[in-house]
Amino acid sequence: MIKKLLAATVALGALATAAQAQDTYDLQFQSSDNSGTAAFQIQQQWANKVEEMSNGRIQVEMLPVGSIVEYSETLTAVGAGILDGHITDSSYFTGKDPAFALIGNPVGAYSSPEELRAFFNEGGGTELYNEILNPYGVQFIGPAAQTAESIPSKLPIENVDDLKGVKMRAPEGMVQSAFAAAGASPVNLPQSEVFTALDKGVISAADATTLATNHSMGLHDVAKHPIWPGFHSLPLNEVSITKSTWDSMSKKDREILDDSVEWYAETLAKQIRAKDKKVAEQLRQRDDVTIHTWSEEAKKEFRQIAQEQWKDYAKRSENAQKVYDALTSYLKSQNLL
Repeated sequence: MIKKLLAATVALGALATAAQAQDTYDLQFQSSDNSGTAAFQIQQQWANKVEEMSNGRIQVEMLPVGSIVEYSETLTAVGAGILDGHITDSSYFTGKDPAFALIGNPVGAYSSPEELRAFFNEGGGTELYNEILNPYGVQFIGPAAQTAESIPSKLPIENVDDLKGVKMRAPEGMVQSAFAAAGASPVNLPQSEVFTALDKGVISAADATTLATNHSMGLHDVAKHPIWPGFHSLPLNEVSITKSTWDSMSKKDREILDDSVEWYAETLAKQIRAKDKKVAEQLRQRDDVTIHTWSEEAKKEFRQIAQEQWKDYAKRSENAQKVYDALTSYLKSQNLL
């Protein structure tokens, strides 16, 4: 009887310990942004916010790009539990399914972070994206986005015709296809190599990120003809977690993460927008830098080229067609297409 009681006590203790372990989380998230960039600093603020909102029960260590795995490998790493989560541009995983290109960066679809988030929060995008991500062992928590991306360039580029023959960095996916269709010569490089490639003349322009983040990376010291405001690319900045970790969490903890990502999305858009304006003012004071702003006609011409890529990608997989149907239906409903 004593042995049975002892065994029962040990078993109950083990269960209690397991339950307690699930009440606290030490998580490692990897970003696709470099340490020191404006975006990464806000992601570190988000990690602190999660700790604050959970009273210290959920700890997030925010790691810069390449800390554990390459930027294009985080989806697999999160699904396998090598990483607990990531904050990244979803289009980096286009090689796994063309749907990632359409949901991650449908070129020309959005003009503001708020429009992008509305598709996910109100247009069924979140549910659809989890249908795509869950088989990889990954759970999408929520969407964020920076302002439309600028293009640092060593050459003056005023319109689509000026893109012809320009060797430029563009990430794998629809952005790369759109620039190729417009006549440029895209090169697939990680963001961490953009400065060196521009400096050494390997490329002449880059689809990198926002004006402020480009500036924080020193790109305007080697590419003195930035195109701004951005017109071509406003990618999804997804916040996702290992699905088994998400499934182990209480409803309260999931709500904390949901709310924290909403905070992150609002803070990211607000701070980057303000930083962009401040950097633009600084660049206009420099004699060696010229900001190029495309006309509405030039923007429309590029977007029409880009939207043809949506149809092409939709044909490439069942998931991609689902994204195309949901996205175009929502944009039409909002008079945004």
